[in-house]
Amino acid sequence: MDTHLHHDHIESHLKSSALLTDIVIGMSDGLTVPFALAAGLSGAVVKSDIIIIAGIAEIAAGSIAMGLGGYLAGKTEQDHYNSEIKREYDEIENLRHREIEETKEFFANIGLSEELQEKATEEISRDKDRWVDFMMKYELGLEKPDPKRATKSALNIGLSYIAGGIIPLSPYFFIHDSSVALEYSVVATLICLFIFGFFKSKITGVNPWKGAIRVMLIGAMAAGAAFGVAKMIGG
Repeated sequence: MDTHLHHDHIESHLKSSALLTDIVIGMSDGLTVPFALAAGLSGAVVKSDIIIIAGIAEIAAGSIAMGLGGYLAGKTEQDHYNSEIKREYDEIENLRHREIEETKEFFANIGLSEELQEKATEEISRDKDRWVDFMMKYELGLEKPDPKRATKSALNIGLSYIAGGIIPLSPYFFIHDSSVALEYSVVATLICLFIFGFFKSKITGVNPWKGAIRVMLIGAMAAGAAFGVAKMIGG
């Protein structure tokens, strides 16, 4: 019973980590790229209407591109796992002696005696599926991926990108003058980048205050560069 409970805990932890990774990927680009675009356009145009249209187009394209990237990454992980598990079955069928030696070697490395190595290897090799699963986990370090991971990742990243992108763009919906809207956009986005960077750093074990400031400064520099370039070209 204890083994099953421990296994359930690990599975839940892995799923949460995957979800958090997707949100971080989507939100980080969603906050930064539309923010830089809006800031750049604000340095070139006066009316917010153009910035809204361009911003929505960018958010749509960016969320699709990022979501597709997440989907392809998930599919690649699944394909890699399927390829490796097929190879392991083939090796157990055709190179059984080598797989037995590799299994014994694993047990030797964790400190089992010669006698226990033999017994453990004999026991695990009786069930082909269990043996393959063992080799996938402990020889190759591969866990079976969620078959729905690619689709989930695409949705998580895409929606996170949209959620992040709406924040820097939202003031332009209510303020006609792009320069005034930019001021509100800067304040709202930098606050969100700080909060996002804080929690992202806390989750990943980095100093949250330093992480928050770093993420905020990266967003500010990207927007500042875009605004400066637009001003220079416009001038």
